[in-house]
Amino acid sequence: MSTLYFETIQMIERLHRYFLDVVKLELDRKHIQDINNVQAMILYNIGHDDMTVGELTLRGYYLGSNVSYNVKKMSENDYIEQERSVHDKRSIRVSLTPKGKELYSLLNDMFARHEGKLEGTKLTTESFKDTINTLQNIERFWNAQTQFSGLGSADAED
Repeated sequence: MSTLYFETIQMIERLHRYFLDVVKLELDRKHIQDINNVQAMILYNIGHDDMTVGELTLRGYYLGSNVSYNVKKMSENDYIEQERSVHDKRSIRVSLTPKGKELYSLLNDMFARHEGKLEGTKLTTESFKDTINTLQNIERFWNAQTQFSGLGSADAED
């Protein structure tokens, strides 16, 4: 039996995959092959900040092991630089290199291009506000479910 709740969950997953396809197409158009779409979005979330891998996981909602692997690959390909924290040797701070900043700018331009194409469509500022509000409510609901069951968000299975 399909419910609106489940259809919404499926739509969220589908939209996420489509968005990653859009990012992949942009990378392909620019002949960038040494970083994948997920890594590009992690890079974009770092932006102009200097943050730890843990902070990146919290901000970007990525699984910790995936972030560590992707950070390593982005470092190997000179998109980010890593530096051990002076205060906590277990903590690694990451920031964009000049090559990473170029990719950030390219992605930022893509977002601006997309926003420009929204003019005259049904995708209005108000509809985006409504969508964000609904998604925040779903996030709060799911967070409450994991808190109620005693599971952390990374440990939740259902």
